[in-house]
Amino acid sequence: ICYHNAMKNTKKRNLKIRKYLIPACLVIALLLIIKAIVFVAEYFSVPDAPDDGIDYPVRGIDVSHYQGDIDWPTLADQNIAFVFIKATEGSSHVDKNFEYNWEGATNTHLKVGAYHFMSFESSGETQAENFISNVPKESNSLPPVIDLELYGDFISNHPSQETVDSIIQPMLQMLEDHYDKKPIIYTTSALYEEYVKGNYDNDIWLADLSFPETLPDGSDWKFLQYSFEGKLEGYSGYLPHLDLNVYNGSKLDFVREY
Repeated sequence: ICYHNAMKNTKKRNLKIRKYLIPACLVIALLLIIKAIVFVAEYFSVPDAPDDGIDYPVRGIDVSHYQGDIDWPTLADQNIAFVFIKATEGSSHVDKNFEYNWEGATNTHLKVGAYHFMSFESSGETQAENFISNVPKESNSLPPVIDLELYGDFISNHPSQETVDSIIQPMLQMLEDHYDKKPIIYTTSALYEEYVKGNYDNDIWLADLSFPETLPDGSDWKFLQYSFEGKLEGYSGYLPHLDLNVYNGSKLDFVREY
């Protein structure tokens, strides 16, 4: 009798398990199918690069208010997959076209990111706060970018490593904490050697018109700004050109990463 009752209870438990397990498995399977469909759709949304002899299949641009009023559907439909948009500078400046550009770009197929022009004259904390208060936190956006370059008197009088570190370190941490993405550092080959190499392990967006295959220390760059002379349709600013960029990887890599 005890054995018989135990078997009955076991069967009941198994029926209950199957009752809930089968729907749960169906839900998981459906979610995986949806994820796969989204992934495939994103892959095919990455346009083929133009046949210009450059062996990088994922192309992009960066823009600011200098490109004036941008017709985003027109600009996006020209073999580009991503755009970095200038958002902020220093502790208080906001690019006057950032909000318009962000909204317009995010309504296209483009992967969109924002960059901050770093100042050597204000704290990293206040600069990070300026960026965070103006750039939306969106899960599908590219990582935030800190633009490390020299300007004004700093071109001839380079700031010390200590000065750069005291500003960029808190910025990197605050941006990563807020956006849950490790920021990218934009810089030149010379400044990478001077300030970044051996000090930061962030992905690098390199500005170098010589189109180097690697960074000066032999490691890989993530994005490369290889031209300041791009000319596309869809913008009306007083600068007739815009910057052209490539991603260091395949279309599949790009979709997997971003």
